[in-house]
This record gives sequence, C-alpha cells and structure tokens, in this order.
Amino acid sequence: MNYNESIQNHIVRLDVGYRGGGIEIDCGALFPYIEDARMSAYQNYLGGGMLGAIQSANNFESELKTKDHKKFGALREALQRYFHNLTNHEGDEWEEATYEENQRRPKSAY
Repeated sequence: MNYNESIQNHIVRLDVGYRGGGIEIDCGALFPYIEDARMSAYQNYLGGGMLGAIQSANNFESELKTKDHKKFGALREALQRYFHNLTNHEGDEWEEATYEENQRRPKSAY
C-alpha cells in the first residue's frame, strides 16, 4: 500500500528547515478504533550542514490490534521516507543522500 496520499491528507504539523524539523500526522483514518492516534517523524541537525537519521514517535502503538502491527510498521517507514524527501535537497553534498545513507547517520550530535 502507498501511504503518501494518506500522509499528505492528514498532516497536522509540518516544520521543515535546513536544521531538521518534523512532521506529525493524524492516523485516525487508518486506526479508527484509537482515539487521537498521532505519529510523527523528526530529524536533528548534526552540524556542518549535515542532518541526522530520521526518527519517529507515536502515541498509540500499545493500543494496536495484533492484525495492525504490519500496517503500523509500514506507515512509520513511509512517514520517515516522506520526511526524507522534504529535507533532501539536490546539489547539497550533505543533504543529497539516499534514505538508506541518511539512516546510517547518528540521530543526534550529542
């Protein structure tokens, strides 16, 4: 399943800059039995123009039904890749990295 349209249609907060930022989405359409289900992806600035690995967080994983764990993991991965596409700029030696290269970086400089 391609989650990009679902992500785009359910953005609650979006803050993207050259020093990282974050995105938060409402997951209620995918997990309607969980009240106020939210997921976010965020990225820290490592210094020297380099961004760290993209992390994610949510407020509902413990409430998931067993059958939805696979969908949850796929959504988390899709959200991190979506955010990577927003922060990865062509022509910049540090930001022009594949998602896999970026995820091998540390998440924080300290």
